[in-house]
Amino acid sequence: MGHTTYVPHVEEERAEMLRAIGIESVEELFGEIPREVQVERLNLPEGMPEIEVERMLRALARRNRTDLVCFLGGGFYDHYVPAAVDAILQRGEFYTAYTPYQPEVSQGTLQAAFEFQTGICRLTGMEVANASLYDGGTAIFEAMTMAARCTGRSRVLIDQAVSPIYRKMLHTYSAKLRIAQEEIPARNGVLDQEAMSAALDDRVAAIVLQNPNFFGCIEDYTGIIERAHGVGALAIMSVYPISLAIVKTPGEMGADIVVGEGQSLGIPLSFGGPYLGFMATRKSLVRKMPGRIVGMTRDAQGRRGFVLTLQAREQHIRREKATSNICTNQNLCALAAGVYLALLGKQGLIEVAELCADNASYAHERLTAIPGVTRTFKAIFFNEFCITLPRDARDVIGDLIDRGFAAGFPVGRYYPGMENVALVAVTEMRTKEEIDRLAAALEAVV
Repeated sequence: MGHTTYVPHVEEERAEMLRAIGIESVEELFGEIPREVQVERLNLPEGMPEIEVERMLRALARRNRTDLVCFLGGGFYDHYVPAAVDAILQRGEFYTAYTPYQPEVSQGTLQAAFEFQTGICRLTGMEVANASLYDGGTAIFEAMTMAARCTGRSRVLIDQAVSPIYRKMLHTYSAKLRIAQEEIPARNGVLDQEAMSAALDDRVAAIVLQNPNFFGCIEDYTGIIERAHGVGALAIMSVYPISLAIVKTPGEMGADIVVGEGQSLGIPLSFGGPYLGFMATRKSLVRKMPGRIVGMTRDAQGRRGFVLTLQAREQHIRREKATSNICTNQNLCALAAGVYLALLGKQGLIEVAELCADNASYAHERLTAIPGVTRTFKAIFFNEFCITLPRDARDVIGDLIDRGFAAGFPVGRYYPGMENVALVAVTEMRTKEEIDRLAAALEAVV
């Protein structure tokens, strides 16, 4: 036989809760909010039957252009995702797992995170990596505050060729922090190293660089990093992980903290996320690093095991005293990146990078051969480059959408004076035939 449990009336429960916290009404909870900004009710439509909701959502989805050939970049790229990535991700052991605080029941998740860290270290040429951050933008913010903690300084120099999205996030996230940010203007598409050198002094906590930068240009930052180290500042570098298979690594340049967006490592473009931030650093700085760090150890019987190490969850939930705002993060995305790196291996990643670079070189040659279209910068590039058009890039790109192409990004949106410049990205997904069709379409509209 069952038994009956007495459930108090909702109003009685509410009254008891209000008495427990010392107020008489729910309205008192909102007493600090000015009356003029309060609303009586949310302006929401009436409910709909499930079948009508589904019809409405399908109609909205049909308004998206999913047929466009993608040449968009600017930090997020259309790379091929092997089928095995999703197949492994969707296993129940990974798909539903939470933070692995209990290593005795989380060895699979912990080992996967350890393998991800190992892959990031090998890519970047650094000594230690964490088990991921939220995305590339928050990763660069975490690196900036980490540098401030490490040096005890509060001035940061930022290359203006760093992604404008990331620079906006740096300003937004640090609005209430005592960190002074100074942007160094780019010159000819790359960092003005002389200007940054002149701005370096013993108050600078870090310099913030990006390679390839927002314009797609590749640069060797070894010299400016050495000068930063000369005044006791750290070097933060944001990177595009696929490029690291064939370009000089941040570790080889002397960088101290390396961050980036991991979307290109097995995570599809999906309306802005969820994506993946990664961070790697030198071992001497590891205790100032935010986020999870997974270590490999041996138990009392000599068996190999994996554990969260060096970090306590509590250090991230201490309000203004917290090391960072990272607590639970995009672990499933980190797993995707780890699986992708394991599937491709070193040689596979090199081949993908070389395909991207070769396709981009071909596209650059074809597009700049069009009358009125010129190369914007002379610097070398990886898979992304700027071209100058004979009229506003926004209009040209809009015209090309009607011809079936997401042809690039209008740089003037973030850089005044560059309204005629388009940023074009090419990955291993683009074929020679698609590039030729883009060139023909661009020639027709300009």
